[in-house]
Amino acid sequence: MNAIDTLYRNVTCAAVAAVICVMSSMAFVHSTATPWGAQAETITIAHAASPSWFGKPEPAVLVD
Repeated sequence: MNAIDTLYRNVTCAAVAAVICVMSSMAFVHSTATPWGAQAETITIAHAASPSWFGKPEPAVLVD
């Protein structure tokens, strides 16, 4: 019985590892599918103007 449990665990882990590899490979191929210079998918993000009290208008200066 122990050998069957070990075999079942190993086959399950191998199947899950294969699925993870395939999914990550597909994500990489999809993200690099657009050739250089071609127009990629345009994603529009709503951007609200920040209020005037948020942040400083000038860049921060680091002082030692």
